[in-house]
Parts: sequence; C-alpha cells; structure tokens
Amino acid sequence: MMKIKNLNVFALVIILAINFSSCTKKQSSQTKSVSKPSKESHSVPVNVPVFNSDSAYQFIQDQVDFGPRVPNTRAHTDCGEYLYSKLKQYADSVTKQEFEMDDFRGETLYLTNYIASFAPEKSERILLSAHWDTREWADKDSVDIKKPILGANDGGSGVGVLLEIARLLQQNKAGLNVGIDIILFDGEDVGEPQFYKGPHKEDTWCLGSQYWSKNARNEGYTARYGILLDMVGAKDAKFFKEGFSERYAGKILSKVWKTGQKLGYSDKFIDQIAYPITDDHYYINTLAHIRTIDIIDYDNDFGEYHHTHDDNMSIIDKSTLNAVGRTVLQTIYEEK
Repeated sequence: MMKIKNLNVFALVIILAINFSSCTKKQSSQTKSVSKPSKESHSVPVNVPVFNSDSAYQFIQDQVDFGPRVPNTRAHTDCGEYLYSKLKQYADSVTKQEFEMDDFRGETLYLTNYIASFAPEKSERILLSAHWDTREWADKDSVDIKKPILGANDGGSGVGVLLEIARLLQQNKAGLNVGIDIILFDGEDVGEPQFYKGPHKEDTWCLGSQYWSKNARNEGYTARYGILLDMVGAKDAKFFKEGFSERYAGKILSKVWKTGQKLGYSDKFIDQIAYPITDDHYYINTLAHIRTIDIIDYDNDFGEYHHTHDDNMSIIDKSTLNAVGRTVLQTIYEEK
C-alpha cells in the first residue's frame, strides 16, 4: 500500500493533529451473546455474535500458508480459490469479478475481486472490504528487496477478520437489520516500488477497488456506508482517524471510533486525525460515491515490518484482531 495523496493536505492535517494532541492528552460454533458496555459507556447492550480471534488468526495462517499472493502466480490463484470456497460456505451469494488491468510497468495482471452478500433481499446495506493480494517486493527492507513478502498483516489480517465475520453472519442472520456485502479486493499492493526509477503514473495502486467502484456506480449499487480493513492485526496497533475517511465519511468515522472506545479499546482507536493515504476506500468514495472509512494501522510509517519480510505471522496479535472484529460487529448489529 499505498502512498500519501496530496502533500499540501498532508501538511495541514499533520499541523491540526499536532495541535489537537497537545490539547488532549480452532474455529467453533458460536451463539449470540450480550455485549456489555464498557465503563466508558452508558448505552443499552446490543446482541452481537461473539468474535473468535483464534478463528480469525487461523484464517490469516491459511492465507500465509499459500505463500506470497502476488498476482499472476500460482499461490495467488490457489489462495483465491480458497477464499472463494470459504465465502461460498458462509454467504447467501458470492460473485467472482474477474478482470485484467495493466500495472505501472504495462504488464497485464489477471485479477479477481470476491463479492459476498448476506441478506441480499435487504435494500439498506453496509459494505465491508479488505484486499487479499500481497506485495511483489520487500521494497522497504534492507535485504532481498526484490522478493515478495508474505503479507500476514498487509493483506492477510483484514481478510482474516472479514472471513470470521462472514462465518458469524451466516450463523446469526436474525439479528441483522441491514444487508451486508463483503468484498475482497485484488491488486491493491501492485503500485510502484520505492526502487522504481521509471516515469510516475497515477492510480497504480488499488486496481481492484478502482475497477469495482466504476462498475458499482454504473450498475447502481449503493450502500449506507463502507468500512475498509487494512493492516489490522499487528501487536500494539494504533488506528488514527485517516484523513480521507474524515473528509468523505466523518460521521461514520466518529461512530465507529466511539464504538471501539465504548468496547474498551481507546488504546487502539485513537481520537486524532492523521494524514490521508491512497487506499481502497479512496476510490470507493470518489468513484462509487459510497461513504467509506479506513481502519488502518499506520503509526510510525505503517510499522517497521511494512513492505518487509518481517510481515509474517510473528507480528499478528489476537488481541488486536479481537478489538477490530468486535468493533465492526458491534457497529453493524447496531444498525436500525
């Protein structure tokens, strides 16, 4: 992933963030349970499924076991079939959106978005998404920079959380007042590497969300809002309020952060605006015109493991998966 979009905005947001901060310092069958409010909240409890972080962790491990999921490789194809079979097991309907797009080198990539729908009869819908491909290069590493990474966190973690949510949605449909669509985007992490010296091209990242967003708009799909999960599994992760999320979907961003804090995760969901980044949500907002936020750990330049060979299962933390999974479930089950 991704790059900073609009450095002028970045500078302004950083100044605002600094000023603000200075002023305010496995798998098992589950049944519904009552999610009790934390000490930070006086809201009425809502019945939600119990998020299983062990199950989410295993879904990440399953992806990593295929190796790097780089487009146009056997591991990518095999993992895609695994994801499709899992979604088919849980969802009411699943669609493969197969397409071709050229990357920044002009090389044709054969890509697939996986779209799973729950309660498709409901007109009011919530969109949940993550990307499932991994980086072809370890371009922020000091060794083997031209070899692909495993992407346990960058790619694997968001998908793992969403597969666990899909499993729970299949078992707990009665409590949902809205329909849910889960999209696993391909081609997110295929943008220009840091060592690339050729001519710069815009929009070389997030190819899957660009393609889907254009088609969703043309086909008339809409959703009340969307939540993107990216790099949501590392130990000590901190989720700041990403700049484009604030710009396009500020009310949704505030609602989700308050939900996370209500559940006792104020150490994860940080109430500070941070700089905007190009991620899949940017195109969902600007092309599909669906208000979408990004839950993403990008403290300290996305972490020391970002786009390195250290992005493996050793950095995945079940407590972080639990914080994100519970927050998303609480949010969608509270929808009226």
